[in-house]
Amino acid sequence: MSVKNIHPVWLLLTCLIIFRLVTLNLYPLIDTTEARYGEMARIMVETNNWVTPQFDYGVPFWGKPPMHTWASALSAKVFGVSEFSLRVPHLLAGILTLVCIGGFAHKLKVSVPVSVLVLCSSLGFFAASGMIMTDSLLLLGMTMAMAGFFIAWRDKSRWPAYIGFVGIAIGLLAKGPIILVLIGLAILPWVIINYGVINGAKSLFTRIPMMSGLAITCVLTVPWYALAENATPGFLNYFLVGEHFLRFVQSGWEGDLYGTAHSEPRGIIWLYWLVVAFPWSFYVGALLLSKNKRRQLIKDRREAESNVGLTSFLVCWLISPMLLFTLSGNILPIYVLPGIPALAVLTAKLAQRVSFSIVMTSLLTPIVLIAFLVIGLPNMSENRSDKQLLASIEPTIPVYYIGERTFSGRFYSQGRAKNVESISTLAPLKQPTYLVVTSDKVEQAQLSFVCDIKAKNKRRSLLLCKD
Repeated sequence: MSVKNIHPVWLLLTCLIIFRLVTLNLYPLIDTTEARYGEMARIMVETNNWVTPQFDYGVPFWGKPPMHTWASALSAKVFGVSEFSLRVPHLLAGILTLVCIGGFAHKLKVSVPVSVLVLCSSLGFFAASGMIMTDSLLLLGMTMAMAGFFIAWRDKSRWPAYIGFVGIAIGLLAKGPIILVLIGLAILPWVIINYGVINGAKSLFTRIPMMSGLAITCVLTVPWYALAENATPGFLNYFLVGEHFLRFVQSGWEGDLYGTAHSEPRGIIWLYWLVVAFPWSFYVGALLLSKNKRRQLIKDRREAESNVGLTSFLVCWLISPMLLFTLSGNILPIYVLPGIPALAVLTAKLAQRVSFSIVMTSLLTPIVLIAFLVIGLPNMSENRSDKQLLASIEPTIPVYYIGERTFSGRFYSQGRAKNVESISTLAPLKQPTYLVVTSDKVEQAQLSFVCDIKAKNKRRSLLLCKD
């Protein structure tokens, strides 16, 4: 096949993916999320403990399952520890999600180029694919589960359902039981709306191989959960009760062992959706203002049997994260991401074909990110990463943070950075020592020791001190 025979959208998609790939190594790990998970992956490689991710040496991390840490750690094991090696598995997860949604669109006879392009160029997806977080793997699992369910339901075929149950397993190992809640909030209303309670329940167990499918999910997930509880007793109680219940019903939850809980206004998740789904949240809104597109959306109730209920299925999938988190104050914008693939297929269904407006809209996200890389990222790197601060430290000299020790400080010191509560704790110094202090403590350090300022950023200064 010659290049001129390739659909231009595929060339555009390739350019978007290459752009995301080459940016993976252009900026440091940012505090706190990326630096925290990057450091956990580095510790996993160093300690060779593949069962329990560690928040710090000897401190188990119970906040999330380990799949994101496994992915980054395996890559670091092969390619060495770097920003690129830690991020690239999450980009691969994003690419697999694009493949999955493309296959789903093909089965539905909906425009594959539009579906994949819309998903790839959504701001939240484009940013999260390549960030060291749990969300790209959760998104992959959710997309497999939802696409597999609908095709299995429509075609009364077992194999798509089994793919869906594998997706559930990925979600359980990437973020935990939250995937079951998200899927339930999408599928159960759809079944009831289209088939009623009684007929829906009967159809659910006749069209979907629930027992064998759940058995596959359990085989893939239960062993790790059992090993994790055995290795660090108390994990299941904290993870299942704390992280999956108290975290969301208690604004500013104080039981969080690993960070500060977020306290946001109730319902703000819907505004977050506008940003994470940008620019397609606004594009679809404009489409729905068209009378013709509204008629097309309503027409789903009279579709051919092959795709009956597709629009309502996509809408239920799309809004399931917002339904879950509407009454929660402890949220982040990225929590809306699992519903974005549904938006991509819905947009393709409404738009029907690649148009000039589709292509131009898809370019908005890379333009926004290029602007951010040029304008915003240097300031963020200065304010929220200690990479440059620690770039010149000598490996034989100890490093101490006075007060808070950043995750980026742990990572870029390769775990050597320790923290102490006050400068007086270190006196007297037995050997030359690096001190990382905030600007208000520089003078105190210079009064206590003989110190030279070796580097500084907007947050802290690196001092080389001796008695």
